[in-house]
Amino acid sequence: MQVSEQEFGNIVRDNRATIYTVCYMFAEGADEADDMFQEILINLWQGLPNFRGESGMKTWIYRISLNTCISMDRKKRSRHTLPLSMDIDLYEDPDSDSRQIQQLRRRISKLKPFDRAVVLLWLENMSYEEIGTILGISAKNVSVKLFRIKEELKQIK
Repeated sequence: MQVSEQEFGNIVRDNRATIYTVCYMFAEGADEADDMFQEILINLWQGLPNFRGESGMKTWIYRISLNTCISMDRKKRSRHTLPLSMDIDLYEDPDSDSRQIQQLRRRISKLKPFDRAVVLLWLENMSYEEIGTILGISAKNVSVKLFRIKEELKQIK
């Protein structure tokens, strides 16, 4: 599928929220999410000529986004770095709902990358069939994985 820069811009604009949602689930901060977003855009642009239309555009974009973020996450975890720590968190929100969301996000971030992808798509209210199509597994496998992931999340402190 050959597209112009303008058509590509429209595709990105229409799917920006989807891409950012995936980035947010895998990134540890805004800068990392921006880096992931840029890498996804590169992969989308390079992959568009190979898009055969066998699945919907959104499904294809989810797959590219998840694969890109999982790859970046693996590379990041294989590097040994020392985090730079500040005494204050400029992004901290004292609101109780925000704290619960951050706690859930921290728990999800401790899951394996593939399991994080399953949770992300489930939180996006996708059907088991849609999740399976994006991840290349059966709907029954999605159901079993979600059950196990929920049990694992309950155990994470």
